[in-house]
Amino acid sequence: MNIIGPDALIFGVDDIAGCAQYLTDYGLTPVDVSAAGGRFEALDGTAIILARQDDPALPAPLPTGSMLRKTVYGVADSATLEAIAAELGKDREVRRLADGALETQDDLGFALGFQVSRRRAIALPAETINAPGAPAQRAPNVVATDEHRVIQPRTLSHVVYFVPDAVRAEAFYVERLGFRCTDRLTGAGPFLQPAGTLDHHTLFLIQTPPFMQGVEHFTFHMGGPTDLMQAGTRFVNQGYQSFWGPGRHKFGSNWFWYFNSPLGCHVEYDADMDLHDASWQPRSVPMSADASQLFLFQSRDKWAPAGPPPPAA
Repeated sequence: MNIIGPDALIFGVDDIAGCAQYLTDYGLTPVDVSAAGGRFEALDGTAIILARQDDPALPAPLPTGSMLRKTVYGVADSATLEAIAAELGKDREVRRLADGALETQDDLGFALGFQVSRRRAIALPAETINAPGAPAQRAPNVVATDEHRVIQPRTLSHVVYFVPDAVRAEAFYVERLGFRCTDRLTGAGPFLQPAGTLDHHTLFLIQTPPFMQGVEHFTFHMGGPTDLMQAGTRFVNQGYQSFWGPGRHKFGSNWFWYFNSPLGCHVEYDADMDLHDASWQPRSVPMSADASQLFLFQSRDKWAPAGPPPPAA
């Protein structure tokens, strides 16, 4: 199954205005926003979509009341779409929507959509560094920092589910949709990669009690660690509450910074994720704070040394 990754996440919320402001301040571009909802896009068109929680067009919510109502995966072509319809149609309803997309559920009740990916191709430079012993990536007199630079999320990276049965959930995505496990935190769950991407993961499953089922966080890829740190700092300065980070994960190696949000989940910035092909051998370690992060910083107010030298002894 040539599934690329999530094209969009659809949320049913009770505060359209507050959630819209949050996503806009996060850096996404509002598209066709109204009191009924709207679309908030990254540079490649992947998006978060808001609708009113009582919108009859939305799939039914999870029993826990999670605000995530559907994960929409982009696939490479119509042949993949037909293969998914045939495979999942063996034991569950697969609805064909007016635009040709598919809608169904996974084995734990998460609503899923599949469509030929509508991502826009983007061609942007990566963050550059200069390091002793290596060719310079920035020419002389080209500075790396610009406090006024426009920073925007580039693409929807991944989503993390709280699931009451991680073994069953993993089996569905691996056996029915062709995902594979790239790494595993035992006691938590697997990092899963669909066939159409080299990203370390687009889905992570975390075992939890049933009353917690839902989305834990989602994130968009940024252009590099400086983009992440600068965007996160601006977010903090706008009054949003940092939850975890900034730091860098071990599995996936991605930089991270998580924030509380009005969407009933955390929202992350990430950057510089590992890429893995079929030759990669998954690692497995017990879940712990040491296993999940290589290092962790904490945000604090700016500080600088100031004042005259100390008096002589």
